[in-house]
Amino acid sequence: MANLISVERASLALGTAQVLDEVSLGVLGGDRIGVVGRNGGGKTTLLRVLAGQREVDSGRVTRAGVSSVGVLAQDDVLDPGHTVREAVLGDLPEHVWAGDPRVRDVLTGLLGGIEAQAVGGLEATIGPMSGGERRRLALARLLVQDPTVLFLDEPTNHLDVEGVAWLAEHLVRHRARPDNAVVAITHDRWFLDAIATNTWEVVDGKVNAFEGGYAAYVLAKAERERMAQVTAERRDNLLRKELAWLRRGAPARTSKPKFRIEAANTLIADEPPPRDDVELMRFATTRLGKDVVDLLDATVALGDRVLLDRITWHLAPGERVGIVGVNGAGKSTLLRAVAGQLPLASGKRKQGVTVRLAYLTQEVRELERYADWRVIEAIEDVRKYVRLGAKEVSASQLAQRLGFTGGRQQTRVSSLSGGERRRLQLTRLLMDEPNVLLLDEPTNDLDIETLTSLEDVLDGWAGTLLVVSHDRYLLERVCDRQVALLGDGRVRELPGGVEQYLELRHEALEASARSAAAASASADTARPPAAAGAPAGASPAELREARKDMARIEKQLTRLGQREEKIHAAMAEAATDHAKVLELNGQLREVVDERETLELEWLAAAEVVG
Repeated sequence: MANLISVERASLALGTAQVLDEVSLGVLGGDRIGVVGRNGGGKTTLLRVLAGQREVDSGRVTRAGVSSVGVLAQDDVLDPGHTVREAVLGDLPEHVWAGDPRVRDVLTGLLGGIEAQAVGGLEATIGPMSGGERRRLALARLLVQDPTVLFLDEPTNHLDVEGVAWLAEHLVRHRARPDNAVVAITHDRWFLDAIATNTWEVVDGKVNAFEGGYAAYVLAKAERERMAQVTAERRDNLLRKELAWLRRGAPARTSKPKFRIEAANTLIADEPPPRDDVELMRFATTRLGKDVVDLLDATVALGDRVLLDRITWHLAPGERVGIVGVNGAGKSTLLRAVAGQLPLASGKRKQGVTVRLAYLTQEVRELERYADWRVIEAIEDVRKYVRLGAKEVSASQLAQRLGFTGGRQQTRVSSLSGGERRRLQLTRLLMDEPNVLLLDEPTNDLDIETLTSLEDVLDGWAGTLLVVSHDRYLLERVCDRQVALLGDGRVRELPGGVEQYLELRHEALEASARSAAAASASADTARPPAAAGAPAGASPAELREARKDMARIEKQLTRLGQREEKIHAAMAEAATDHAKVLELNGQLREVVDERETLELEWLAAAEVVG
């Protein structure tokens, strides 16, 4: 196959960190490469070097077979004034993109249909959209452009389980030609297994290449470590012999001491440095009684929309449940209802007397009050000592075991990376020894090594666990069963797991398409043709009213955004005033709830406009 990109002995330093150290590798036509490694280890920098966005300090990067490059970065580069059509389809004439099955597949898979119904339509303005919607638009634009080499930095962020499955299938189907390639940084192990023909691990300035996806990578890495252990044992035996010789008395140090000392020093120098592991330990849990949390005939509503309709759900001691569902179906809302943070519209919530509940939300801003604190102080804020097994360890010892080694535990919380903040959140929750744990997208910003450590903790955790996640690997690893929210107000059991959920969604979409087609055919025969540009069933007066509603809601959303920014600024200023931060956090939650209600109203109006 053609060699699209070649890297020869490339080195790159950022400050005092050697990000790439004499790296040589290549991207061939037909390659689908997954890039893994610790947060901050240089994955994104490697991607930028390959894409030509950053020069190396030494070495050579050649792109002889590349006619075009596309990069999905983690930052937002879309023009807020553009429409969805302008951002995704550009100048493509409608007859061109509408006649291309690959483009139609992208629009359907990421934006809800060829009219981009999931983001308000092709003429919707990008400005008021959420970060997740913008991320989908940026990904859709790249896939429509179909560059020779596609570079994706965390493409599964903001995608639900269904979206991740679609993206994997699309890349395998359309990016397997000998004239193109894809390189993707990802922490989603199911996605990595589904798409990758090769896996690159970026660690300590090196890039280790493995053939296959995540499963093959784990097996190959384990075999390498086993071989390294055998070599290390042999080296240790030699080292002990050399050091024993050096310890012999003066008579032995006559003719060849220098040679022997140099040999010993060589062996010692070859010893690898201790690994700075992120190790999450098993925290003690208090005993649960027979009653945990019960929702009895419970209804939860946001505005006029009913998300959960008269459900009864009994959480049992030690139960481990994964929750999947379409965006907006109420997964996070269900967690908030279980946690008692959201009042029920009707019904009752019961909580057992012995329950100690911990709730990990998606809001990393929970740590903003500790922005000026050091890591060790944020841990000591929960408790200064914790019992691990039969031993009692201090917060400093605990910080060491959690990967905040050396001076890292003296680092200000405001200086931590997103992954480190997420890890600190989890640590603080688990340190409080809860027996009911609610996790809302716990894999956000965590690298694979931290994820496996987290799963190891949860494997041996004895409490009740409720997890909302788009990470199929995590759900299938730590949960005993899965349930689904399909947007109909019910909680549906999934005996077949995530695969059954995807089948149900596929059947629902097909049924919806058939119903829409039948309704359209019936309408065409029942009434005269609608005016040009007007959706069937909408009168001119209804269209005018819907457009007014959309304009009004967009203004309200803009004002809400400005209010949210002011609250964030106030929270940053009052970081040390816990009472003030709690008050501001309540205001922020009101803004978020109001925005969700307005967005639903905007979507309803957009459906009328078409």
